[in-house]
Amino acid sequence: MASATGTDLALSAEGTDQSQRPVVTRFAPSPTGFLHIGGARTALFNWLYARHHGGTYLLRIEDTDRARSTDAAIDAIFDGLNWLGLGGDAEPVFQFARSDRHAAIAHQLLEAGHAYRCYLTQEELAARREQAQAERRPFRIDSEWRDADPATWPADKPYVVRMKAPRTGETVIDDLVQGKITVQNSELDDFIVLRSDGTPTYMLAVVVDDHDMGVTHVIRGDDHINNAFRQLVIIRAMHTIEQSAGGPGWPDPAYGHIPLIHGADGAKLSKRHGALGVDAYRDELGLLPEAVFNYLLRLGWGHGDEEIISRDQAVSWFDIVDVNRGASRFDIKKLLNLNGHYLREADERRLAELVAPKLGELTADQRDLLVRTLPVLKVRAADLNDLAAGAVFLFAARPLAPDAKAQALLTDDARALLGQIADRLDAEIDWTNEVLEASLKGLAEGLGLGLGKLAQPLRASLTGQTTSPGIFDVLTLLGKDESLARIRDQAA
Repeated sequence: MASATGTDLALSAEGTDQSQRPVVTRFAPSPTGFLHIGGARTALFNWLYARHHGGTYLLRIEDTDRARSTDAAIDAIFDGLNWLGLGGDAEPVFQFARSDRHAAIAHQLLEAGHAYRCYLTQEELAARREQAQAERRPFRIDSEWRDADPATWPADKPYVVRMKAPRTGETVIDDLVQGKITVQNSELDDFIVLRSDGTPTYMLAVVVDDHDMGVTHVIRGDDHINNAFRQLVIIRAMHTIEQSAGGPGWPDPAYGHIPLIHGADGAKLSKRHGALGVDAYRDELGLLPEAVFNYLLRLGWGHGDEEIISRDQAVSWFDIVDVNRGASRFDIKKLLNLNGHYLREADERRLAELVAPKLGELTADQRDLLVRTLPVLKVRAADLNDLAAGAVFLFAARPLAPDAKAQALLTDDARALLGQIADRLDAEIDWTNEVLEASLKGLAEGLGLGLGKLAQPLRASLTGQTTSPGIFDVLTLLGKDESLARIRDQAA
């Protein structure tokens, strides 16, 4: 997929008044693993906020960790987003490809005096950290190079470039989710923006990319709150630099930090709670994208008592300021229940296309049979796997090999009954639910048995299982010839 690189991005920041600028949001995952459920919700909230305000939603792949970033992870991220209908409105930006731009900004900050070369070695830093621990005080970078005359900078020693973080006053963020957050500037450290090998850090790259992409609203997890205060140091320094040169400056983005998702037990979300990749919800759990979309939407946001919310309704109703400040609890049972609703609402031909690959190679006639069967299968199903399991009997080769429970029903007496059932049904011309039900009820009454005594071995012979759709649905779906053949395979 093509990417936007350099400084000539399609969307650029103009002016410093965010209220006058069209809304631009972004989702910026790191391709070091799958698209997890928390990331998918962050993408969803960014997509919805942009749609609600008639704005633009962009994607950025933060692939600066070259050792851990993989093409497979990138493909999985795009695949998961597209499945949920959350693809970007423009070609994605790949952060690593813009490293030269990031480094150029670092040098601009350095030249303007907002950053400095720091020659402290790792050994010196370690010693100072140990001393702070021994004195039971927080460790803060207090580099003697911060205010050193550039003329004294050694020419032959490695250095990093650090920002000159403010040391007095406070920084306030009016967060769209968390409300007002205040940090004393004395708590900020002189963080690194350029490493000793000349490569930019994540903290710098994010700020530069957000500016160049014209991002107006940074909506992300609340584990990034501390990063926001450091990133504002860069933004405001660049704002001063650009305005002093007669430019419009770099505006602060609006921030909305979303609480993380916890498990149903309140603990940090993990695989045991169902924290899988989005692809696993589709491929392994057999969920529909509209169900996952609806469920993620309701994780931390709501509209009254509405539980079933369409995509159009979500766009109309969503606002980031309505997101809860507290952590949401992920409940896989609720997700499956919601998926069951969407299964029942889904078009049968669409479902057949999703279920068919789970059943092997099907002919056109078999696919048509699957479509006809789905209305009775999806009544009790929670996911596509349930549908597939329920449809297996349709395409089983004769003679069926009943499972253990079904085999237990096929006693000698039951097999004798199956012979009588086959003879009775063979005489029927109209192969419909109503006729077949009346016929078997008549047989049961004539034998002095309840209908269940006939239905149990009949189901076992027709499906090889003890559970299935209604027995008369099974008969009509299989058709007369196939039904009679299966019954006689098991009859005495």
